[in-house]
Amino acid sequence: MVCKRGWSGCRFAGVNLNVIVMEEKQNLKEAFVGEIKGIIDGARANAVRSVNFSRVQMYWNIGRRIIEEEQQGKQRAKYGSYLIRRLAERLEPEYGSGFGVRQLEMSRQFFRLYPIANALRSQLSWAQYRRLIQISDASKREYYELEAVNNAWTSRELERQINSMLYERLLLSNDKESVLAVARKERIPETPTEVIKDPMVLEFLGLEKKASYYEKDLESAIISHLADFLLEMGKGFSFVARQKRIMLEDDEFFVDLVLYNRLLRCFVVIEIKTEKLTHQDLGQLQMYVNYYDRCEKLKEEGPTLGILLCVDKNDTVVRMSLPEDNQSIVASRYKLCMPSEQQLVKEVEDVKKKIEQR
Repeated sequence: MVCKRGWSGCRFAGVNLNVIVMEEKQNLKEAFVGEIKGIIDGARANAVRSVNFSRVQMYWNIGRRIIEEEQQGKQRAKYGSYLIRRLAERLEPEYGSGFGVRQLEMSRQFFRLYPIANALRSQLSWAQYRRLIQISDASKREYYELEAVNNAWTSRELERQINSMLYERLLLSNDKESVLAVARKERIPETPTEVIKDPMVLEFLGLEKKASYYEKDLESAIISHLADFLLEMGKGFSFVARQKRIMLEDDEFFVDLVLYNRLLRCFVVIEIKTEKLTHQDLGQLQMYVNYYDRCEKLKEEGPTLGILLCVDKNDTVVRMSLPEDNQSIVASRYKLCMPSEQQLVKEVEDVKKKIEQR
């Protein structure tokens, strides 16, 4: 049967070909518009990065010229302070507060710490470099610089990781060279302790300080702030499931959270406890880990990792409840507010002493 009206107005087997053609045009149009939007967004992002890096280069060059001029003075320290004050007096009225004494001093420090122009990273903004040069320890500064680039941290994320002492928390269970080697991409993490932190700082959940929470409330808050939670968890984590149902004969169980770590290539089973950890909690988590090892993971994947997030724990109970060669269960405390630097330093030192006493 031939349609005399042509394809544009023909009905075939009850289908209006006009509708099909219009839908195809609409789909093509949406794809086309999406592609153009991608070009615009990409160009804008590149423009922002270009402007940010131009600012980095500007402050680096200012620092270079200050030091070159400063070295001509006979009394360098006194002359340097005098030079910066006089320079700020000339620049600030015309160019604004970005060229005051404090910024010029930071420019000088910036050049001293990063004297090679080619070593500057275009992915980092001046705000990020300004925060990095405040870190006196060279290894610590290198770690945060590398991780900011590797993970595309914003200035806010970099600030948070520094304030939460991410570097120090990783050093509790790893040596400095291992931590830096992972940041330099010279090796990938091989054990849970290389990616899991203790304690975990979950201030981004926005939960008010209360004597206790229901576990479902904490779990819901984590899901609502999943991106921040995965960032705090560490490298290579992605979300798989929430309240994963497991049937063992006639008994029903629910795993709080299931993640996957692409670096360790394994499932990560998380149980949340809003009270102090008990040996029963560890036994329950071990059962979930065994289930995933025996029923879910593929042969080429690594052993399942279990993480028990708890308010508090007894490290001796943890050790005695698990096999001596345990590599599958990690107990990590969580904090719902950002501790002060003094509190974190004290906590890190306390954990170090416990480790040394073992």
